[in-house]
Amino acid sequence: MTSVTTAPDIFARILDPANRPDPYPLYSQLTGEPVHRLGPHEWLVTGFDEIGGLLRDPRMSVQDPAIEPDPDGPRGSDGKPFRAGFLSLDPPHHDTLRGQVAGEFGRRIMGLQPRIDALVTELVDRIAADGVREVDVVERLAYPLPVGVICELLGVPRSEEPVFHSFAERLTRGLDPDDTLSETEIADLAVTRAQWRAYLMPMIAERAANPGDDLVSALLVGGDPDTRMNALELGVTLGLLLIAGHETTVNLVANGTLALLRNPLALTAFRAHPETAPALVEEVLRYDPPVQMTRRFATAPVRVAGVDVSTGDRLALLLAAGNRDPRHFAEPDSFAPGRPDPAHLAFSGGLHYCLGAALARMEAQAMLTAIAGRLVCPRLVADPPYRTNMTLRGPSSLRVAFDEVQPAAHAT
Repeated sequence: MTSVTTAPDIFARILDPANRPDPYPLYSQLTGEPVHRLGPHEWLVTGFDEIGGLLRDPRMSVQDPAIEPDPDGPRGSDGKPFRAGFLSLDPPHHDTLRGQVAGEFGRRIMGLQPRIDALVTELVDRIAADGVREVDVVERLAYPLPVGVICELLGVPRSEEPVFHSFAERLTRGLDPDDTLSETEIADLAVTRAQWRAYLMPMIAERAANPGDDLVSALLVGGDPDTRMNALELGVTLGLLLIAGHETTVNLVANGTLALLRNPLALTAFRAHPETAPALVEEVLRYDPPVQMTRRFATAPVRVAGVDVSTGDRLALLLAAGNRDPRHFAEPDSFAPGRPDPAHLAFSGGLHYCLGAALARMEAQAMLTAIAGRLVCPRLVADPPYRTNMTLRGPSSLRVAFDEVQPAAHAT
């Protein structure tokens, strides 16, 4: 096991925004052992099998025992003091809320492929119409696709997309560990969350009075009235869907584009065989996942890789390090679409497996196919800058030059 002095130092460097462009050399220093002590009651887990097991272990909780809800505060639909959105809840209330969202969300995304394809074509066509030979992939492609899709799912007009984008960027910072946030950032997050609720409540009230055929209306009026989420839970849930349905896909598309540009043989092969998009996206998810880390809390003693974890201990599960565990993957630092074992931890696992995984895959496959197939001779202008976020890691911009934009396949 990495020494007490070394592992915390490496982890502190991982959390440092200065190392956001390439944290993988730091991860490799930790993958020799699957579990590392960070402090008396805190652990860092980097092994693929160990992380996978903990994500499915019922003794692992997503609820921080040090944070108790205000007993005099608002109530959830279960009648108990409101704690958090379902991503930060344990069963049974987690299962009730997630079940409502999963049913309605899943039903709607099944028919979204034609709309996603059309939106991808529209976005690339706009670049062609502009006549430019250089573009910021984040700004022009990776961002507008998922935000357009999530707004459509929620029944929000496209004129509101900039508002949703602004909230997504600001709310996402709250997913990082609290000890990486300044007092100013913590205060700003509280303000942003209050502003988000204030923005949503009139819309929620209007949909409750006049429900339509959108996800918000379905969650308000569908299902069992006795367990249906209330307005507060719905507002928080919509914030989670915004972050998960937007920021994750932005990073996935940007990271995938970057991986292709830095691996020209893979780009050439993909351009010649666009039908391999599913395998390509799975390798992007393994090689450079948009979600790098998650946390759990032990509700009972657990033994992991010979290490005894006590009740109440905190565990940081470094998903991105597990995805490059040399005990599980051959040549883990190589970008190799079509690996014989495409398994990865990018979408977490167990009860909290990513609700939007199928949608993220659909969007990334469509957009990366268009980037590889329609941008002729794409090349990286410069190494990209990265956003501050460690948990949801991705470039803040990605400048790509190309010779021309080919017409869409259906164009005449």
